[in-house]
Amino acid sequence: LQELQSSGRGRFLLEHAAPFSAFLTDSFGRQHNYLRISLTEKCNLRCQYCMPEEGVQLTPKSELLTAQEIITLARLFVKEGVEKIRLTGGEPLIRPDVVDIVGQLYKLEGLKTIAVTTNGINLARLLPRLKEAGLNAINISLDTLVPAKFEFIVRRKGFHKVMEGIHKATELGYRPVKVNCVVMRGFNEDELLGFVDFTKDLPLDVRFIEYMPFDGNKWNFKKMVSYKEMLDTIKQRWPELEKLPCETSSTAKSYKVPHFQGQISFITSMSEHFCGSCNRLRITADGNLKVCLFGNSEVSLRDHLRSGASEEELVQVIGAAVGRKKKQHAGMFNISQMKNRPMILIGGLSLAFQLLRCILMSGFFFPPEPELMSLPLCQDALQNPPNSKQWGHWLTLRASCCVFQKHPSSKFDTKCLEASPFDQVSVDCQPKAASPESKFCNRDSGSRTEVPRASDKLTHTDEEGRATMVDVGGKPDSRRSAVAAAVVRLGEKAFGMVRQNQVKKGDVLAVAQIAGIQGAKLTSQLIPLCHNIPLNHVEVSLSLDEARYAVVIHSSCQTWGRTGVEMEALTAASLAALTVYDMCKAVTHDIVIEEVKLLSKTGGQRGDFSR
Repeated sequence: LQELQSSGRGRFLLEHAAPFSAFLTDSFGRQHNYLRISLTEKCNLRCQYCMPEEGVQLTPKSELLTAQEIITLARLFVKEGVEKIRLTGGEPLIRPDVVDIVGQLYKLEGLKTIAVTTNGINLARLLPRLKEAGLNAINISLDTLVPAKFEFIVRRKGFHKVMEGIHKATELGYRPVKVNCVVMRGFNEDELLGFVDFTKDLPLDVRFIEYMPFDGNKWNFKKMVSYKEMLDTIKQRWPELEKLPCETSSTAKSYKVPHFQGQISFITSMSEHFCGSCNRLRITADGNLKVCLFGNSEVSLRDHLRSGASEEELVQVIGAAVGRKKKQHAGMFNISQMKNRPMILIGGLSLAFQLLRCILMSGFFFPPEPELMSLPLCQDALQNPPNSKQWGHWLTLRASCCVFQKHPSSKFDTKCLEASPFDQVSVDCQPKAASPESKFCNRDSGSRTEVPRASDKLTHTDEEGRATMVDVGGKPDSRRSAVAAAVVRLGEKAFGMVRQNQVKKGDVLAVAQIAGIQGAKLTSQLIPLCHNIPLNHVEVSLSLDEARYAVVIHSSCQTWGRTGVEMEALTAASLAALTVYDMCKAVTHDIVIEEVKLLSKTGGQRGDFSR
């Protein structure tokens, strides 16, 4: 209000404010003065976080609203009392005429706020022109602060472009710059404190959004992290967290760490819905009016507009739709069973919505820490997501990870992902030198195969020949290690694409490394008679062998326990190899996985082994 009073345009709007329209007031007395307009269904990211598994059928361009139709409808809503318009998508900033649309909206008398919600990829480039055109509020969707995780989720580079957009917005004077983060259990709730710390030196409002159900995202309560749970986690680190006052119609509960420039907010759409003060309406890119985000009831304003409906007739149509708006969540008691558009066709963004689907589409799903969870390798795993501790061991790659690090002895450029201390991974284009810890063996080193003392019978069968698990309860604890290897022959074309990181599914070497590490952890779930072993260390290394057009995989596992880890090492090498195959099979099916073998093992009653 103070900002409006201090500007000439603001004083004019306040002095000439008209009585609020009855057509935008529903049967519960809620006045709808906030309109969200989707400019496009398309997006320049490919994570499919808000799409059904089978994808979405994009509306033909001829059926989407034109710029003039958008302005016509916006003018009508503003005339009836709308004071704020937010432009959404898909990704609104990929629409070529977005700057012109903002400029025309700014000319509408009575419109106080023009906002945009964006994934931030194009923001830094367009923001100076958008600001000049009249854009005065920005929401940027960002669900992770880890560059490697961002790229892994969306299968596109761009994290640094998003960060550049955030900093550009603060430089141009936007206060605050809102950052939307959808929190999902097991995916990014371990980054809550990092996002809060993000507000320390920047004028940001990081908004933690409770995960909501939409068609195709297989929502369930296990994935949702409630506002109170998030708040408790943050207060453990910052007990001095202060609650801030908020407006009646605000969807956010806002807090601030004293002396931080920015603040945080919680959008409690599920645990504490704000339907009673809802003032929002939505127009989809194909011109349908949605009075509730959770409802599937829509009215085509485009069809009425193109059939020559008068302004008065359009107002009557809008008023009837608003009048039918339910008290809360479209009148449904069980919103998880609702039928609705996929999120991308409504106009909302968030990278975390379908992180798990992205991983499944990459060809593997290996939840770590098998002693904590048993999940099948199938889509049903979406219904039972692993928790943060599980995913956090591997997916929370450090923000300091190196990109395009070149090995001193290699002529190839490749990516290097630095994982957590529990799961060391590396990528080289030449075989790594042997280290005391990994005990990688060079197969050309001339070392002979030493055969340890063997058992005179199969240990995994009983006297009647039935399968049985070996009882290791009486064995002493000792240090155990194992090293295994595998080779994937790709052929010249696929090898070249892997080497240049041009495979459409993503970074083959990085994904295969992660798969191998998770495979080691999941061994007891895949191999029926294997014991569940707490691994102290897992290392997976992939190198490129140009002479054979092959990826050479080495895996090393260590533990302190009563049984060995050769099966974990073999599983790691095998699953890394299978992942390479899966990611390259679109290029060629003439791929051979070979030389899956144990290279060495130490510890145990039967002694050491080296090939």
